[in-house]
Amino acid sequence: MRLTGVRGRFWVEAVTGVIGIVLLALTLVSPQWIEIVFGVDPDEGSGALELAISVAFLAIAVTSALLARSELKRAHTS
Repeated sequence: MRLTGVRGRFWVEAVTGVIGIVLLALTLVSPQWIEIVFGVDPDEGSGALELAISVAFLAIAVTSALLARSELKRAHTS
């Protein structure tokens, strides 16, 4: 499939979707990444914040993927 005629918007949405999936996977594989990266433990080890972040990343990834798909369809019908 050739990606000619797609706007820059498609690439932003596609990359955002990929980043969302990568961060979701990171959160699921290593839920303590917040503590490691930022040096704080905002949920005191309960994992509630990591779960909320995972759900947010999943929502971002799905939304971005749907927007990118819509943009791709628009490019192919034009």
